[in-house]
Amino acid sequence: MKAKTIIAPVDKELLKQELTDKHFLRDTNHAGNKLYIVDNQCAPNVLREIGRLREIAFREGGGGTGKEVDLDAFDLDAAFKYKQLVLWDPDAECIIGGYRYVLCDEVMYDRFGQPIMPSAHLFRFTQRFLRNGFLRTIELSRSFIRPEYQSSEHGMKSLYALDNLFDGLGGLIMLYKGRMDYFFGKMTIYPSFPEKGLGLLLYFLRKHFGSWEAELQERLDRMVIPKNPVKIRMSKEYGEILTEDDFAADYKILKREIQQMGVNIPPLVNTYMNMSPTMKSFGAGINDEFGDVIEAGILIKFDEMHPDKARRHLNFPALDRYRKRFLRGK
Repeated sequence: MKAKTIIAPVDKELLKQELTDKHFLRDTNHAGNKLYIVDNQCAPNVLREIGRLREIAFREGGGGTGKEVDLDAFDLDAAFKYKQLVLWDPDAECIIGGYRYVLCDEVMYDRFGQPIMPSAHLFRFTQRFLRNGFLRTIELSRSFIRPEYQSSEHGMKSLYALDNLFDGLGGLIMLYKGRMDYFFGKMTIYPSFPEKGLGLLLYFLRKHFGSWEAELQERLDRMVIPKNPVKIRMSKEYGEILTEDDFAADYKILKREIQQMGVNIPPLVNTYMNMSPTMKSFGAGINDEFGDVIEAGILIKFDEMHPDKARRHLNFPALDRYRKRFLRGK
């Protein structure tokens, strides 16, 4: 089906009217940008612009919905409790990027006992996970950086765009401290990524963040299971290339091999892999609702982040004031 024409940009004045101090989370550590938390009820124009930018960014990467705007019921319906983490450039007066998220202790369930959430289209959550950790998890989805900020066009603003978004995740960790312990999310790899590169990347994830015994375990002993798993044979060749037991040494080999194919490890995948030494990877599935992109499920425990990442993203001023404002009445 032919993709629809993406909507025109939303007027900046409408965005500024909705991105107020009431919804302000924190300043970024670098590049002078700002982070906000909003939803469709308090900021419908911001949501419309987010949907426009997401569709542009995802189409350029080889995915996307094909609709005029990437917004769904999880974005628009208050019953689902999803919020948007928004990265704003106050100089250019534009949205740079964002994340969609939900607190898993607020999600609804279907008649089979599965949570109703975007990742449930790709993964089945076992009772083991639902009983152990799920209710203390934040689900992350629909992360994006607008294309202009993925190049050097905006200088420091571009250089720190992804780092700024992770300042936002640090803000979420501190905001929900004591209630939430984990991030569950998806690392997206687009269909244009070379097949051998994909095989190497999935092999690396399984080797360093997965469980080699998972296929031999009973299904209920696992936590998250892809419904439509990527069918790539874990070739012996990959093990002959990625020979190091040490993560850093093996990562250098992976990076070199993929660059020799004329591409790079996707930036978000790269960032997640270097965020926590105990990150768990649950295999990859094909998202047939989003341009057949490949998405690998991951789980990161807040207090097991690399110390340098924690120091970089978790420390920001006026935290107590922000927590009181956001959590008032909870």
